[in-house]
Amino acid sequence: MPTTATGINEISLVIIPTPDQDRSIEFYESLGFEKRTDVAFGGRYRWVEVYPPSGTTGIALAPPREGDAVGVQTGITLTSEDIDATHDELSSRGVDVDAEVQRMGDPVPPMFWFRDPAGNALMIVQPS
Repeated sequence: MPTTATGINEISLVIIPTPDQDRSIEFYESLGFEKRTDVAFGGRYRWVEVYPPSGTTGIALAPPREGDAVGVQTGITLTSEDIDATHDELSSRGVDVDAEVQRMGDPVPPMFWFRDPAGNALMIVQPS
């Protein structure tokens, strides 16, 4: 496997601050994500990881550190082969989604944002 000069070779996890981990697990599982890790750590915390069905990069639903913001712009971009159907499905499930799919023209893919129960924003795009 190729690596950088520093030995870094892939993105494995991104962390979302999650004050109510059980509610977030339920939300992401309802979107089809798989919970692969749920273990205690640090005496009073849980480390939880969820993954999209065909993805190798996961999302860690971690308790926020004291003073950390919750309800952040995560920078996470997910993909869908049918952006309009995905937008309609999430909207029909009551997920907080943008009012419509944005279409800005090539090379920018069609996209929309959705928010999880903690208010963290993620983007969904339709690859070309």
